[in-house]
Amino acid sequence: MKHFVLGAALALSTAVSAWASDTPAPDGASLYIINLEDGATVQSPVSIKFGLLGMGVAPAGVEKADTGHHHVYLNRPPFGEAENDAEIAANGIPSDDNHIHFGGGQTEVSLDLPPGEHTVQLVLGDHFHVPHTPPVVSDRITINVTE
Repeated sequence: MKHFVLGAALALSTAVSAWASDTPAPDGASLYIINLEDGATVQSPVSIKFGLLGMGVAPAGVEKADTGHHHVYLNRPPFGEAENDAEIAANGIPSDDNHIHFGGGQTEVSLDLPPGEHTVQLVLGDHFHVPHTPPVVSDRITINVTE
């Protein structure tokens, strides 16, 4: 029984590691915001168009090499600098006010944002919403939304 439990634990940890791990991104893949520049002043609703080079877009749940789907990181630290980013890298990007999913393969969005300063960054996720290895992320920009 002891060997069965150890074997089951090893199999489970291997399965979890395989799920949460390294969906590779091709060399040179890049993600960017097409229509906004850092420091831009805009009105709400804010249109954000996603640009991706060196990879394709596939809906969440579709496992296909060299593809992913977009996530907007809104008003949070840059990718890799938040306390929970190691958990995100292992378990997937959460869905909340600061992590907006585009699992249908969308490549643009119109967001109703209140007046003030906001930060925006794009992060590509694999079929499980897990960032690729290496991560494919845009620069984080700051925009000013006016009334």
